[in-house]
Amino acid sequence: MDRILPNAILHEDSDDELDSLTIACMEEERLHKEKLSRRRRGSVQGHREVLNATSSFFLRIQHVVEAYDPYFVQKIDAIGMFSLSSLQKITVAMRMLAYRVAADCVDEYVRIGESTVIESLQKFIQVVVAIFSDEYLRPPNNDDIARLLAVGENRRFPGMLGIIDCMHWKLKNCPTVWKGMYSGYVRERTIILEVVVSYDIWIWHAFFGLPGSHNDINVLKRSSVFTDLADGRAAAVNYLINGNDYDMGYYLADGIYPQWSTFVKTISSPQGNKQQYFVAAQESARNDVERAFEKNRDKCRKGRRSKLLLKRRQWRTLCYKYE
Repeated sequence: MDRILPNAILHEDSDDELDSLTIACMEEERLHKEKLSRRRRGSVQGHREVLNATSSFFLRIQHVVEAYDPYFVQKIDAIGMFSLSSLQKITVAMRMLAYRVAADCVDEYVRIGESTVIESLQKFIQVVVAIFSDEYLRPPNNDDIARLLAVGENRRFPGMLGIIDCMHWKLKNCPTVWKGMYSGYVRERTIILEVVVSYDIWIWHAFFGLPGSHNDINVLKRSSVFTDLADGRAAAVNYLINGNDYDMGYYLADGIYPQWSTFVKTISSPQGNKQQYFVAAQESARNDVERAFEKNRDKCRKGRRSKLLLKRRQWRTLCYKYE
C-alpha cells in the first residue's frame, strides 16, 4: 500500500480531513513500527484515539484558530499546489503539548519540517491564549464566586476563594553575572511564580518573573492579587460564620504570609485536638496548589523535552496560560 500524502487530502471537508489524516497516521505507524519505541507516549495510535474521541472539540479549535490567524489558513502556492493545512499545523502543536514529544518526532508522518513544527507550536499557543484567555484566565465573576463559596463551605472553609502560594522555577541558563540575584534559599538560580488556585486547579491569578532571591512576602507586595480589592472593584462576597456576616473572602496560605484578614494560615504548633484538626484540614485543602504546581512543572518539562526555542514571554505563556 502506498503512503498517503496528507497534502493531497487535507483540502476536503473537515470530517473527511480528520478521517484521512487518521488513516495516514495509521499507515505511517505501520511502515515505521520497527523504528518506534513501544514506551513512547506520543504514539500515533494514541493520537488517533484523541482525534476520534474529541473530533468536535478539535474542529472547534481549528475553526477559531483559522479565523483568528491567517497563518493557519491553507493556501495555494505559485504552482497551484496546496500548502500545509491548518489540521497539520494544529495536530503537531497539540501532539507536542499532550505527549511531550520533540519536533522531529512529529514531522515525519504529518510531513512538516521541524522548523515549521516549532513555529506552528509558538503561534498556536499565542492564538489560543488570545482567544480563550478572557474566558479561562480571568478573575472570578459573581457566578464563579458563588461556586467557590459553596465548595469552600462543603470543605468546612466558608468564605474561601482559593489557595495562594509561590513556587521557585529553576532557571537553567541564567547568566553567571545574575547568579546572586536569582539564587535564594533553594541555592539554585530560580524565577518565582505566584498563583491563586481553586479546588479544580483553576489558576485565576498568576504573577511570574521575580528573581529567586525574593520570598513570598516580597512577591506579594509587587503582585496585583489584591489590586481590585484595594480599589473597591472586587466582586461582592457574602457568607455567614457562627451567625456573623462577612463581606470579604479569604485565601488559605502557609506560615510566611503576613497576618492579614484575607489570609487563613496554618498553626505552627497546634495544641489540642481542635487545633490539630484545623491544621490537618487546612493543609489538606492547600494540596490543591501543590497539584497545580506539579502540573505546571510537567508542562515546563514538556517544553524542555521538545527542544523549543522559546523566548521568556513564550515560556510564560506555555507554562501557566495555556490550559
